[in-house]
Amino acid sequence: MGAVLAGCGSGASTGGVRGARKAIVTSGGDWTRFGWDARRSNDDPHATGITAANAGSLIRQQVRLPGTVDSSAIYLRGVMVGGASHDAFFVTATYGITLAIDATGGQILWRWTPPGYSSWAGSAQITTATPVADPSRRWIYAASPDGRIQKLSVATGHAVWRRRITKLPSREKIAASLNFAGGHVIATTGGYIGDAPPYQGHVVVIAAGNGRLLHVWNSLCSNQHGLLAPSRCPASDSAIWGRAGAVVVPRSGNLLVATGNAPWDGRTNWGDAVVVLSAKAKLVGNYTPTNTEQLNSSDLDLGSTSPVYLTSNLIAQGGKDGKIRLLSLARLRGTAAHTGHELQIVSTPSGTDLFTAPAVWRSGKRAWMFAADGGATQAWSLAKGRLHPVWRVGHGGTSPVVAGGLLWVYDPGGAGLRVYRPASGKLVAMLSAGSGHWNSPIVIDGRVALPEGDANHHATSGVLDIWRLRKA
Repeated sequence: MGAVLAGCGSGASTGGVRGARKAIVTSGGDWTRFGWDARRSNDDPHATGITAANAGSLIRQQVRLPGTVDSSAIYLRGVMVGGASHDAFFVTATYGITLAIDATGGQILWRWTPPGYSSWAGSAQITTATPVADPSRRWIYAASPDGRIQKLSVATGHAVWRRRITKLPSREKIAASLNFAGGHVIATTGGYIGDAPPYQGHVVVIAAGNGRLLHVWNSLCSNQHGLLAPSRCPASDSAIWGRAGAVVVPRSGNLLVATGNAPWDGRTNWGDAVVVLSAKAKLVGNYTPTNTEQLNSSDLDLGSTSPVYLTSNLIAQGGKDGKIRLLSLARLRGTAAHTGHELQIVSTPSGTDLFTAPAVWRSGKRAWMFAADGGATQAWSLAKGRLHPVWRVGHGGTSPVVAGGLLWVYDPGGAGLRVYRPASGKLVAMLSAGSGHWNSPIVIDGRVALPEGDANHHATSGVLDIWRLRKA
C-alpha cells in the first residue's frame, strides 16, 4: 500500500499502534457526517492538533477492513462502545458492512452486516454513502445495497430499525452521503454505472426515532407522491448522486439537491436541475441551464456534484460539462420553471467533469471555495457576488477538506494525500496513500482518517489509513 512519508515509521496493519498516544483534546470533538456540517461546508474551523509544522511527521497505520469504503469516515469522541469509552471512527463499506473502529489503536470494535449480504457481495450492487451520526451520539444511520437505511447503536452495532427507500434496489443506488437535520435522516437515490433504466432520483426524509418514512420527493413524475416504483413513471434517470447528496440550508432547513441526465419540463420532470425543497420535501425553488436538452443527450450531468452553499443567497453548481455556475437563491424561488440567468460561470479546475464536493472556507469576513477534479485543484475567493480565482495547482483530487486551518486533498491516483495552506496553495506535507475513487479524508483530534479503494473493483476487502501525531 505504499510507505508513509519519508522519515516516519508505520504502525501495524491490523492491531494497535505501539506507544499510540491518547486522544488530543482540542476545541473540536466530533465529525458527524460527510462534509462536516449539514450544509456540507467541508470546513472544520476548530483546532485539530495538526499544524503546518507537524503535518509531515504524522505516523500512518493501515487497518484492514472486510470491504472497500468508497466514501469517508465519521468520528465520535469518547463514546461508550462495548462498555468502555472510545474515540471511534465509523465507516460503511460498499456492500453495506458498517464498522466501529477504535481511533487510538485501530481495533475493530463491532461489525454490522446487513441481512442478505451474501446475495450481492462481489456484485455491482453497492452503496457509496457515508453514514451520519445522531446528535445524541448514541446512534448512527447507514445505507446498504438492499436500498435500506438502518439505525445502529453506537454502543453495540445493533440495528434498531431498517427503512427501505427504493422499491428497486437493483437499479436504484444509495450513492450520496446521508444527512441529518431537525430530527430527520435525509437520503437520496440514483442509478448505477451504465444508466440502466428504470430508476429515478428520490429525496426521502425519515423520522430518526422510529424510522417512519415522512416525506418523499420524486425528481421525475414529481406529481406522484410517496415512494415511487420506477416502472410507474414513463421517464427514467435523473439520479441524485453528488457526493454531498442533500445539502441543508441554514435557518430555513430547506434542502438543495442537483439531478443528473433525464427529461426536464419544469413541471413534473426535473432532470439536469438544481432543486430547492422545503424540509417536508415540497418544491420551493428550481433552476436548469438553458441547454438542458444538450446536457441530457450528451451525458453531461449537471448533478455530478451537489449544490455548494456559499452564502444566504449564493450557491455554486458544478457539472460534467466542466463548468461551475454561480446562482442566486432568490432567483430560484417559486414553483414556476427558472432557466438560465446565472450570475457567473467559471471553469472547473482543469476544465473537466466535477465529481467531487467543493469546500467552503470562511476566513475572517471572506468566503473561499476550493474544488478539485481529475487534473487540478483551485481556490476562489468570493467578493461582491463573484468568484475570483486565487491559486491553482496541477494536482487533482477528491472532495477537499479544510480542517484546523489546513486544506487536505486526496489524489485517488495513488500519489497520496496533499496538505496545503488554503490561502496560498503552498504544499506543506505529502502523505503516502494507495489509490481510490470517491474517498475523502477527515481530520480531527490529532488524527486523519482516509479510506482507500474503488467500489467499481467489487472487492470485499479494503484499507482505512489512520495517521496520528508522533508520540512526544
